Amino acid sequence: MSRQVKKTRKTKETDIQLELTLDGTGKSTIVTGIGFLDHMLTALVRHSRMDLTLYCKGDLEVDDHHTAEDCALLLGAAIDEALGERRGIRRFGHAYAPLDEALARAVIDFSGRPHAEIHLGLVREQIGTLACENITHVMHSLAMKANMTLHVDVLRGQNDHHKAEAAFKALALALRQAISLDGTQDIPSTKGVLS
Repeated sequence: MSRQVKKTRKTKETDIQLELTLDGTGKSTIVTGIGFLDHMLTALVRHSRMDLTLYCKGDLEVDDHHTAEDCALLLGAAIDEALGERRGIRRFGHAYAPLDEALARAVIDFSGRPHAEIHLGLVREQIGTLACENITHVMHSLAMKANMTLHVDVLRGQNDHHKAEAAFKALALALRQAISLDGTQDIPSTKGVLS
């Protein structure tokens, strides 16, 4: 079963090309024009062991919102498409990840019912050129388009860079667990469908 997807998204605000392999090795080429977003997506891919190529040309002369949101929407849609009927996936995933003083927890259910509770406790206005509000928005947008329930909480930390990175690493580890195959062809639901 090939769990690979190529997708594009072109609007008046962004032009994105994406290639995703769920069963990868953590390789990535990510160019969004927003350094900290590239850094977070690279961590997500590396620790989830997916492979991702993502190029985005966005209206950064306006601000970072459209680029951050649209990259997350397209990545979420690609994950959803690559999972297909979700046969044989573990469905649930949970993980903790530390980064120095920061500690984050992520919990995922590929239920087909999108919901996100993202509590990062960021206090800075931005990290690099990425607004901190858009860090939360990236996770929310990803969850909505991937059709997953996602809870991410930063449990402690002082440095916003550390808190955000720990959150993305916890998300990556939970994602790796939830998308992994369990050796069956079952749809992991008492209903027989995940939607």
